[in-house]
Amino acid sequence: QVPLIESGGGLVQAGGSLRLSCAASERTYTSYAMGWFRQAPWKEREFVAAINYNGGDTWYADSVKGRFTISRDNAKNTVYLQMNSLKPEDTAVYFCAADASLDPPASQYDYDIWGQGTKVTVSS
Repeated sequence: QVPLIESGGGLVQAGGSLRLSCAASERTYTSYAMGWFRQAPWKEREFVAAINYNGGDTWYADSVKGRFTISRDNAKNTVYLQMNSLKPEDTAVYFCAADASLDPPASQYDYDIWGQGTKVTVSS
């Protein structure tokens, strides 16, 4: 059983929008901090955004601030990443991750569970 399943990736033109979803298979994720990360070809995986267990606090990488919004619906066990004003440099595989703590860990390596990823391609 896959604990986290991402969806919503695809091909979009620069300036367009996409909404990624990360569905959790268990109700316990409502007490987990969640994060979104991405990995572009030939690059290291990097932090994109994170949200605490109840959605009260969010964090963003400087490169996506003002363009991306992370949110969660605990009734649906789902975390979202709304991506607007997309740029070609946003092209990557996007992963969601969960950590069994109320606030996100400082390091991506401390997240407990990872999804399989969803590919986002932004054409110029």
